[in-house]
Amino acid sequence: MSFRSRLTLFFVLIVIVPMASVTVVIFSLISDNENGKTDAAIKAEQDSATHLALVAVRQSDQAAQQVGQDRPLAAALRAHDHAAAQRRAAQLASGLRIERLLIYGPDKHALADVGRKDAILPATRQLQDKGTTIGTLQVAIQSGPEYAKLVNQVTGLQVVVRRRGFVLASTVANASGAKLPAGQGNARIGNTTYRATTFPLHDFRGGLLQVSLLRNQAKTSSSVTKRRLTVGGILLGFFLLAFVFAVAVSRSLQAQVASFLDAARRLGGGEFDTKVPTVGNDEFAALGQEFNTMAAQLEERLEQLREERTRVERSMRRLGDAVASNLDRDALLGIVVETAVDGVGADGGRASAQTAEQGLHERVSAGRLMGLEQVLMEAETQAAETGQPTESTHGDASALAQPLHPADGGEQVLGVVSVGRQGKPFSQADRDLFSYLAGQAAVSLENVELHETVQRQAVTDELTGLFNRGRFQEVLSTEVERTRRFPEQSLGLVLLDIDNFKKVNDTYGHQMGDEVLRRVAQVLRDNSREIDAPSRYGGEELAVILPGTDIEGAFDMAERVRAGIEGLEMPIVGSDNGEVLRVTASFGAASAAGQAAGSGDLVAAADAALYEAKRGGKNKTVRAGVG
Repeated sequence: MSFRSRLTLFFVLIVIVPMASVTVVIFSLISDNENGKTDAAIKAEQDSATHLALVAVRQSDQAAQQVGQDRPLAAALRAHDHAAAQRRAAQLASGLRIERLLIYGPDKHALADVGRKDAILPATRQLQDKGTTIGTLQVAIQSGPEYAKLVNQVTGLQVVVRRRGFVLASTVANASGAKLPAGQGNARIGNTTYRATTFPLHDFRGGLLQVSLLRNQAKTSSSVTKRRLTVGGILLGFFLLAFVFAVAVSRSLQAQVASFLDAARRLGGGEFDTKVPTVGNDEFAALGQEFNTMAAQLEERLEQLREERTRVERSMRRLGDAVASNLDRDALLGIVVETAVDGVGADGGRASAQTAEQGLHERVSAGRLMGLEQVLMEAETQAAETGQPTESTHGDASALAQPLHPADGGEQVLGVVSVGRQGKPFSQADRDLFSYLAGQAAVSLENVELHETVQRQAVTDELTGLFNRGRFQEVLSTEVERTRRFPEQSLGLVLLDIDNFKKVNDTYGHQMGDEVLRRVAQVLRDNSREIDAPSRYGGEELAVILPGTDIEGAFDMAERVRAGIEGLEMPIVGSDNGEVLRVTASFGAASAAGQAAGSGDLVAAADAALYEAKRGGKNKTVRAGVG
């Protein structure tokens, strides 16, 4: 968009649009003001019409009182003689100058109804016989046309009276098909527009009348037009003055901007000796001076940036070499992410590890990730699935994701490192640097995995997956020492030995014996808590250390394991007829607390209880105590 177009747009936005808005608002206010005056006048006349209705109802109530005291009518109603009641009602209506007399029972059925159907504004009384309501009496002494004419004479407004949408009386012609507002509003009858208000009045049988008062809008419209013409003339004069001023300012600014544009183009082409002309002492002159200062400093700054980028790349590569030897997984990933975020100028980043159990899950993050969640997730998911570096964009957000592969070049994805930023896509140099850092992180992660595997194998029995004898002794010594420091806590120990295990090996072979050990170890693991230490004590003998457990707790746990082992069914290796092997185990449970706790004594007590179970018939648990 050219500068001229921008000035034009600026003029439209700050002059034309506000003036148009002000014009609309002022015209609307003028119309609303005149309508408000009209509505207030109609509202005052509505009060007069309502008062006339109340007077008519009070007069009707006087006649209703006389009718309610008429004995012949009461006798006819008491005898349920509706014909007699109708005749007497007619006589009363004639004698009392009643426009309509209506008596109806509780079911709304008319017991007597005489007079004009266009009668309105009834007074209502309940008719009772010995305390029981036998009907409702309604008496009206005024008809709809009489009321409409009276209101017209008093208020000077046109009147339309409707019952259930049908016109009963009107002082204006052709009102039957007119659409009148429910409250206040405009209505058109024939070729005339009225300002109208509608209000309800009570009618026969609990219904409502709609009474509409109408005032001709011709006078109001004329007043609105005059006031709008006056305001429009004032606004037009202001617009012409603003237009002339804007044209003069636009031409002056265009001349100055043209000179700046020419100088800027030469600066962009590398002509740093270009000088921007500065005339006068205004803001444009100050801008020209700043351009000249910028040209002098630009070349120097560009050279500094080149040197700084070289230093940053060297530092990052050195950092990558250092990271490759780190064995702290989370610390390693944190350094990688922070370095990557700083190196490529990202807003934030994170590293996720991938395991068979949890899939891809975040381990560390750095920077600001708000607004980048979706684009990071898209890039990470694609990188984990394809095993290839991925770049993703979403709106103005961009993300890089690099899968972490083993150092031997395998296709396995160990994890994903990703970075993202908003407003600017990543360059090829950013991608290369990010890829290098991710490669170093992959080597380090593999070293960590190897280190953790070695540590795990050092304390785990290869066949059963339980702790080995060395780890068992370490845990037992630690828990015994804790029990001595906290005498209120108990330490439980359960030893178990698979019954007749030698016979299993001799009869079915060592392969079957190994399977029995694995299945029994699984039962022991399933019945242990996270704080327990299930271990292979030696041969077919297993053990579990139970922190915070007394002798009864140790016994109960042993019984659960014993029942689980007894329920095992293991297909015999090489059997063709589906034969299964069942085994049992004998248990010794011991517990100690306080200074009485000692690792040797606790093991000896559990071992003695175990052999007592063996001598007692096997497949049972025997308790023992220490101290």
